[in-house]
Amino acid sequence: MYRITLISCVVFIVYPLQSQKIKRDSIVYKLNRLQSSKQFNPQDTTYINLLSSLASTYRFINKDSLYVISKRVLKLSKDVNYTNGKIKALEAIGDFFSDEGNHKKSMAYFKKALHLARKTGNKEYELSIINGLGHDYDYEGNNAEALNLYLEGIDVAKQTDNKHMLSILNENIASLYIRQKDYKNALVFYDTVQAINEEMGNEVFHAETQSNMASLYKDIKDFEQAMFNVNKSISTFEKHKIYDWLAYAYEVKGSIYLEQKKYQWALYWYDQANMLHKQQLDDEREKIQLLNGMAKVYLGLEKDSLSLQYAKEGFQLSKKIKSLQGQIDCSETLYKLYKKKNDSDNALVYLETFKQLSDSLSKDKSKQSLALLETKLQYEKEKDDLITANETALAKHKSYIYLTVAILVILTFITFLIRRSEHIQKKLNKELHEKSKVVSEREVELHENNKTKTKLFSIIGHDLRGPIGALQGMLKLFTDGEIGKDEFISFIPKLKSDVENISFTLNNLLSWGQTQMNGVTTKPKRLSLDKLVSANIKLLSEIASGKSIKIINQLPENPLIYADHHQIDIVVRNLLSNAIKFTPENGLITIEAEEKKDMWEIIIRDTGIGMNKEIQKKIFKSTTNITTYGTNNEKGTGLGLSLCKEMIQKNKGEIWVESILRKGSSFHFTIPKAEKRYQNAS
Repeated sequence: MYRITLISCVVFIVYPLQSQKIKRDSIVYKLNRLQSSKQFNPQDTTYINLLSSLASTYRFINKDSLYVISKRVLKLSKDVNYTNGKIKALEAIGDFFSDEGNHKKSMAYFKKALHLARKTGNKEYELSIINGLGHDYDYEGNNAEALNLYLEGIDVAKQTDNKHMLSILNENIASLYIRQKDYKNALVFYDTVQAINEEMGNEVFHAETQSNMASLYKDIKDFEQAMFNVNKSISTFEKHKIYDWLAYAYEVKGSIYLEQKKYQWALYWYDQANMLHKQQLDDEREKIQLLNGMAKVYLGLEKDSLSLQYAKEGFQLSKKIKSLQGQIDCSETLYKLYKKKNDSDNALVYLETFKQLSDSLSKDKSKQSLALLETKLQYEKEKDDLITANETALAKHKSYIYLTVAILVILTFITFLIRRSEHIQKKLNKELHEKSKVVSEREVELHENNKTKTKLFSIIGHDLRGPIGALQGMLKLFTDGEIGKDEFISFIPKLKSDVENISFTLNNLLSWGQTQMNGVTTKPKRLSLDKLVSANIKLLSEIASGKSIKIINQLPENPLIYADHHQIDIVVRNLLSNAIKFTPENGLITIEAEEKKDMWEIIIRDTGIGMNKEIQKKIFKSTTNITTYGTNNEKGTGLGLSLCKEMIQKNKGEIWVESILRKGSSFHFTIPKAEKRYQNAS
């Protein structure tokens, strides 16, 4: 077993120690590409997120870089009020101060981050911050508060089904029990952790747990289980080149050999861990245990000067980051060293330091135990006194108590009735308000329906009855023999024109009626404007020819629009029909289109009679029914232009007119452009 482990370690040393930089280098590459782009904006959230990810890669590698980058992320996030950026920056700065041992500052940052995470409902961030804050309380020796946070985190992790954090938080609780030397409960939690890890199927998470369990088995002197777990974890960490955990696993393996007094093997694995700390890591908290372990190894190897060097370095580092446990462990080693050297003064100093700090660490637990004992004794004494006093006073105060309870019950009942009445009143008022609102809406709707009905009857009575009556009269004269066949045939062009006018009017009337009754559904699709215009020119060409009017299609090559075919067909037909109607003989009508940013602007120009400003203001209003006659006394309903406006608006466009009296009119409307595709438009 030892040979295999040695071979794997040699392979690890041969490989370059740069693979841990891959993630960081990838982020730096993305940042450089983003910064070199013309559209680069340092306040872009993509840039802020990349900076935040970069900062996290420096933890345990270069703490100063972690701090500087996180401060930059916090400033940028505040400038644009980017909450997620602020949360991650505050948490990262909290990590920095936690690693520095400044728990007052780290807790302040963690609590700010936690407040924001809970405010925004970001459970993932909340879990990460709870974990960091729990570690801080743990480092300060406040196990109760740490446990409380970890249990709270477990509830959140279960709610969100975050198995990774569920594993971590259970493992943290196991660590709390280990520090209390309660190995039985620690193993119970580790069983839970292993079950979660197996469910996730992530060998790295499993290796992290195994390295911690190896430390536990070492503490209970089960060296076989300890070595099995640590070897499995080392194999995984070397495979994935996870150097912070690998350094920890090497240190645990060294401590297992140290416990068995196998100093040469212990030194070998401590040296491997130390090499990683020097070349790759910036993790002072873990380095303390490594330095103290190496000091113990050199003490066992009778190399006292080296032992003293590592013990002092560990002690100073513990003081720097305020690691109470580190100071206790290193002061104990220093005491043994100075005692061995017969330096009683220094030995006494470190012995007192060791005892003072050890007492401080267990102080809270002792206080709690003492307080519980004192409370119990005081309670027993006071209980006897109170029983006697209460029996005397009970009879006297019983009637008062009953009276007070009765009054409270009555007041509670009255309050309940008042509140219930208020609730019912509010509910009735709300229902009344809602019903009044419905009645008002129905009244408005009824009014609009009546207006629509009135207008329909007006158009039917005024604009359709005349042409239909004329047609009916002509047919009666023919059937009664009052006019001959030749004379009747001479009226056919006029009758054909009247029938076409009636058909056109009925189509407009039907479309307008549907829009007023909310019966039209707009279904936009890709359309060829040229095809639609050409079809309407062909449809109206006979009417235009009758007045010797030229219609010229000046559209650009195949303009594509995104609109409802039926609705835009109605608009083009009405505008062309109006242009023919109000253009005298030998006139000219042109259809043009101009490409705008996201729209096509279509213009239908005529050389007709034009209109004054007052009419221009009224023609598109649905409330105005203007019936006008064309240059050849053609008659319309006044519906066409208001219908055009409704159809254009349903297709997210606008319509307007520009006109000069006796010179002509230009009707403009806009329609969204269709995206360019290879397939043909309908």
